[in-house]
Amino acid sequence: MSMLELGYMSFPVLLVMIFLRAPIGLAMMLCGLGGLYFAMGGPNMFMAKLKSETYSTFSSYSLTIIPMFLLMGQFATLSGMSSSLFKAAESWLGHKKGGVAMASVGACAGFGAICGSSLATAATMSRVALPELRQYGYAGGFSTATLAAGGTLGILIPPSVILVIYAILTEQNIAKLFLAAFVPGILAAIGYILTISIYVRVNPKAAGTRAPIPYAERIKALIDVWPVLLVFGLVVGGIYLGWFTPTEGAAVGAAGTGVIALISGNLSWKVFVDSIIATAMSTAMIFFIVLGAGFYNSFLALSQVPQELAGWIVGLGLSPWTVLVIILAFYLVFGCLMDSLSMILLTIPIFFPIISALDFGMTPEHVAIWFGILVLIVVEVGLITPPVGMNLFIINAMDRTTPMSETYKAVMWFVTSDLLRVVILVLFPAITLFLIP
Repeated sequence: MSMLELGYMSFPVLLVMIFLRAPIGLAMMLCGLGGLYFAMGGPNMFMAKLKSETYSTFSSYSLTIIPMFLLMGQFATLSGMSSSLFKAAESWLGHKKGGVAMASVGACAGFGAICGSSLATAATMSRVALPELRQYGYAGGFSTATLAAGGTLGILIPPSVILVIYAILTEQNIAKLFLAAFVPGILAAIGYILTISIYVRVNPKAAGTRAPIPYAERIKALIDVWPVLLVFGLVVGGIYLGWFTPTEGAAVGAAGTGVIALISGNLSWKVFVDSIIATAMSTAMIFFIVLGAGFYNSFLALSQVPQELAGWIVGLGLSPWTVLVIILAFYLVFGCLMDSLSMILLTIPIFFPIISALDFGMTPEHVAIWFGILVLIVVEVGLITPPVGMNLFIINAMDRTTPMSETYKAVMWFVTSDLLRVVILVLFPAITLFLIP
């Protein structure tokens, strides 16, 4: 069996392992190690590769940004930032039809700007917003669908852990990717708010109303979110202005949110230790998937599968836009079955060479950034698309009284909003790229 055939054979083996519910990191590692063993013809070269691949993967300085952003999210949750964000948004929007749901989306966007994780944003904001939504008569399925969709803003609005992984895989500038994600992230939040506005008019019984809050209280609630603005402005603004690198910015953000949590009285020694342990566990999970993907992608590179696929696609003579749509459709389907990080690590080394070989009338850097944002958005749609959208299960675990079927029905409105946004960003790349120098 040739190297190329061995590479192609690894795909069905990997899919079978995934559908047998093997952890994705373990599945990729076993396929990669098995492929490298047969490709190198014996244990000697294989053992050398095992050592060198592990070292080269974890010696990457760029990976240190991940535990820093995860720790920043832990401290942000403890410091009460999620509550202050929701109260500020609710004070200005809560009296409108569907306003409490809109406030939930706005708070998710703000919290996502200092968290970087979709699942963490969804889980944290659910604890804050679900009781308020119930109190003011919002339907269970509508409430859970809103929070599941709002949670996806955590991986789109910078800083984003998934964008960091994409930047490492494609050797792109992290700061430029963060900048490119900003406008699509704002569009996502606006799209969800418009979706809520339409939904409550089509289904008027799905949302209750609450009395307006005096303007003095609104101003006070707005002032209370200064820690969020400070951390976001310091981290993201500092990275854009060149004050520090993305890794240094993540460290500054983690330290800043830690100090705010300490000042707010929510950071005891036990809570600090629990935050470090939770961060370490999340980092270990991500790094294990990264290591498994490293072995598998090393094997694929040795077998020349990505290069052969790129050459074959280009040789078909298809329009670059047709190829892009097919790839995005693939992400949409498989994003319903796999988590976002695994999808990025598994597919980018295969699809990125294909996209790079096509002519979209843009510079290679702009194509890479634009494609990364599109992939991130489509993977984000998978997080809320039935039957296996991860955010849907997170929210359902927080609200056992709402049947999953009701959440499925309501969330399709938000999925429609996401798909329309993807179409707009595909047709008008300048929306994503106009901030990039």
